[in-house]
This record gives sequence, structure tokens and C-alpha cells, in this order.
Amino acid sequence: MSKVNSGMEFIAARGLGKLAAKMEIEILEFTPDRAVARMPVSGNTQPIGLVHGGAYAVLGETLGSMHANFLAPTDKVAVGVDINATHTSSATEGYVIGVCTPIRTGKSLTVHEIVITRDSDGARCSTVRITNFYKPQR
Repeated sequence: MSKVNSGMEFIAARGLGKLAAKMEIEILEFTPDRAVARMPVSGNTQPIGLVHGGAYAVLGETLGSMHANFLAPTDKVAVGVDINATHTSSATEGYVIGVCTPIRTGKSLTVHEIVITRDSDGARCSTVRITNFYKPQR
């Protein structure tokens, strides 16, 4: 596990990256058990005003990859090897909330599920699953 004391310290030390910053992704909670973030609908939409499916994938990968790295064995780094997203609804205003939980954390692979909902009514908009591979850190 990370050498910092908490998940929020890990995020502060590592950062989320430039893409997450452009999409205004904000971490709300980050523990060994789960990670939670929000992303504004505004600025992350398709031309017809719905959250872009790729934006859901970016939110999911940001949470899943960061959480996998937080849980990474010493001297290993997590890199994404597979991601999929199923969109079941959408949002047109406010924020969407991503809740990331590990499905399996092993020595070489980890799998996380990220459930993304509308902040207004909790309706599920997308379910993202990401698999990360742990490789030696250079």
C-alpha cells in the first residue's frame, strides 16, 4: 500500500493529472475501501447536452487507476489494461458522482467497478469496470 498515511494525502501528493483537471474532477473521499469523486455536467457534454460517454469513462478510469495505485504492492505501479462502460441513463445538469470499489485486488491485477450516478436523484448513469496490471515501477 501507499507510504502516505491517507488516501487524500496520496491524491494530494500524486495529483489526478491534466485531463482530470480539465474535466474538473474532484475527489470527495479516498480510502482503502472506496474512492468517490464528482464531475460537473457542464463542459463534459455531447452536442445535444448529455454527458459524453467518454467523460464517464474518464471519470471511471481516473478513480479506478488512482485507487489501484493507492493499493499497489511496494515498488509496483498500476496501468490500465481494460476498461468498459455501460451507459444506462444520462445527466444534463449539476454533477455526476462516481463511486469506485475494488472487485478484486491481487498481486498482479486489480479490478474495480465504478458506479456513476446523477447527484440530483441518484439515478445510475453509467457502470464502468477497469482492470489494472501491476508492473515494476521504474
